[in-house]
Parts: sequence; C-alpha cells; structure tokens
Amino acid sequence: VQLQASGGGLVQAGGSLRLSCAASGGRFTIVAMGWYRQAPGKQRELVATLSSSGSTNYRDSVQGRFTVSKDNAENTIYLQMNNLKPEGTAVYYCKADFMVYDFNQTPIAGSGWGQGTQVTVSS
Repeated sequence: VQLQASGGGLVQAGGSLRLSCAASGGRFTIVAMGWYRQAPGKQRELVATLSSSGSTNYRDSVQGRFTVSKDNAENTIYLQMNNLKPEGTAVYYCKADFMVYDFNQTPIAGSGWGQGTQVTVSS
C-alpha cells in the first residue's frame, strides 16, 4: 500500500491549509489512518487519528482547530487545519494501518507512512 500526502505550504498565522493522503495499491482495507508531524529537532508526534468506525482522536493543542475526515471511496484522509499557529510548522506525515490480502484471500496486517508534506506557518 502506497500513501501519497499533499497539501502543505506556507501560510500566515491564523490561516488554513488542507492536507490530503491517498492510499493505493492492490487489495487492502484501511483499519485506521492518522496524521503526525515532526518539527526540526523534535520527535514525531501524533496530530490526529481516524478509525474505520469514524472515531477520532486529536492532540490537545490542535483540538477545535484541526479536523480529520475521510473519503472511503477514494481511500483518502484529510486534515483540515484552521487558525494555524507558528508552532505548527513541521513536516506532516500520514500513516495508515491496513489489511492486505494474499492470493488465498488471507488478510495480512501492515502499516505504512506517506512521504511527508511541509507546513510552514509564519508569524
């Protein structure tokens, strides 16, 4: 399963961006998808997750400003980011937990990361 992230860019504080992450490749079922970010010199951290049942989870600092959603038909997850702050500057990565199926239709669990998209918020 390949993950392709897009939508990053440069925005002023208070502005908005929408990130997308499309999953493709073979027969698979997405179990959960999420967004993480990594600022320079810092560890990668969870931003938001979305399960196949629709339940969401956000880190406290983005609660109320970021919204994660999905398009099941397109196997795509989105992250709408509003009221962006300079501390949100980071490379944003999407991650997916999925099940792929071999020629016997046996499910095999796996996970993967997208390539990252840069978000820069100027003050």
